[in-house]
Amino acid sequence: MKHRIVVLGAGYAGAVTAGRLAKRLHHDDVEITLVNGDPEFVERVRLHQLASGQDLPRRPLRDLFEGTGVQVRPAWVTAVDADRKTVDLTTEQGAETLGYDTLVYALGSTLADQGVPGVGEHAHDVAGKRGALRLRARLSELEPGGTVLVAGGGLTGIETAAEIAEAHPGLAVAIATRGGVGDWLSDTAQRHLRGVFDRLGITVHEGADITRVEAGGVVTGTAGEIPAQVTVWTAGFTVHPIAAASTLEVSDTGRIVVDGTMRSVSHPDVYAVGDAAIAEGAGGKPLRMACATANPMAWLAADALAARLTGRKVPGTTIGYALQCVSLGRRDAIVQRVTRDDRPTSTVIRGRTAARVKEFICAATAWGISHPTMMLPSSRRRLVATGVEETRFAAG
Repeated sequence: MKHRIVVLGAGYAGAVTAGRLAKRLHHDDVEITLVNGDPEFVERVRLHQLASGQDLPRRPLRDLFEGTGVQVRPAWVTAVDADRKTVDLTTEQGAETLGYDTLVYALGSTLADQGVPGVGEHAHDVAGKRGALRLRARLSELEPGGTVLVAGGGLTGIETAAEIAEAHPGLAVAIATRGGVGDWLSDTAQRHLRGVFDRLGITVHEGADITRVEAGGVVTGTAGEIPAQVTVWTAGFTVHPIAAASTLEVSDTGRIVVDGTMRSVSHPDVYAVGDAAIAEGAGGKPLRMACATANPMAWLAADALAARLTGRKVPGTTIGYALQCVSLGRRDAIVQRVTRDDRPTSTVIRGRTAARVKEFICAATAWGISHPTMMLPSSRRRLVATGVEETRFAAG
């Protein structure tokens, strides 16, 4: 019987893992099933562009993985039983249960309301395609002079505010954050960010601790009320509760605890990658939720799993950072060089050059998803259980 590998989630981490496993393992020995609720691959790092009114390329998952041996199953995951090695799904045909020999959990993250009342009722978001499209429709309804408030001064908030302000110059865009906007960046990068916000006419409310979201704006504990016709909530992400409801060991935030190869510390037949996993990076700090960490986590998990199945040496490495890229509309950006443990350095690229670098990175990432078996040397390995030596095949 073939070894059954089930990958839950086809975001960056899940899609890359599935494609890399298809390249590493022989299709006669393994059955790789990729489960995802949306039948298309969603470029999450571009959802602020989608929300602002831009159209993104459609990438059906079945087309992306055609000819790879990966079976795409459009379905929503409702539960994981890590002891019985089963996954409960909801499909168009109804409820199903899928068994596995090895599970790769990559269900990602969703909007975190941080316990603030009114977020679910009154705020928009760009945490998923559905939310981005809903925000897009609402922005198109606003008359010139309409007000938009982005709540949250992290990467998502900064990119969203800049994108909306550039795409809708007739709107009054503001951003509110508990701390400082982009205050983790170097001084040079922060000055450039301020300059771009000034050019785009974005009002900045720093030190604004939002205590409630209402239909007409937000209430803060420090800056009073900030009126807005549209509030966009970008103040953090949280993982889906499915893992915490299983017997998998999770952190206090519900992320699956993994070792240095992205393998669950409680269930060795489960790997977790992307936002759903909490893994130690360079400097002993947990890797942050980001596309920048999703891909290397996926590479490491796929290589480790393939090595264990084929009797090869398991790779050992520590994931570190190199850059932080912040888009500021379509013609401006910041590319901040960071240390391996994610501390900013004095090296910064700004302006149009940085925008081209940022676009190249995003496009290259999407290309890697679109060509899942073209990113590695052309070899597939047979499982140890077959007793067959390694065999090689040309890519294609």
